[in-house]
Amino acid sequence: SGNTYDRSIIVDGEEASLVVFDIWEQDDSQWLQNHCMKMGDAYIIVYSVTDKVSFEKASELRIQLRRARQTEDIPIILVGNKSDLVRSREVSVDEGRACAVVFDCKFIETSAALHHNVQDLFEGIVRQIRLRKDSKEDNARRMANTKRRESISKKAKRFLGRIVAKNNKKMAFKAKSKSCHDLSVL
Repeated sequence: SGNTYDRSIIVDGEEASLVVFDIWEQDDSQWLQNHCMKMGDAYIIVYSVTDKVSFEKASELRIQLRRARQTEDIPIILVGNKSDLVRSREVSVDEGRACAVVFDCKFIETSAALHHNVQDLFEGIVRQIRLRKDSKEDNARRMANTKRRESISKKAKRFLGRIVAKNNKKMAFKAKSKSCHDLSVL
């Protein structure tokens, strides 16, 4: 159906198949929502950073999810979309992050229109699921492989980034907040 997307992506050198059910399009179907809250290995709750009401709805949804899957440790990622629409922003990055902390989810801002952080989001979800489902050895091996493959240029960029960040504390905070590497850890 038009509400199901599946794709394969390579994450940390291993293929992962993702099947994404986009269920809130049909908001008249309470059954579907209730049903979907009881299945799935991870949840992505998306709000628009230009719409405070959608942000509040995301919080409500998070509470409902917690109720539906109380005993399970299911990864939930709060996603602030439309981060490119700077002028019409109604929800700050800090508000999004604070909400994620309160509700115990991961947080990332994306711009689907510009494909910004979209890949990071899906890779992060795969890592979150693997951290919970796979053995410690499997996950340690993946992380080791990824570290080995990290290019020199990436390391150099990070090093330079650190020097710049040291000179500018505010910048350091910004750089930290933009990164979605927290999606790689529990």
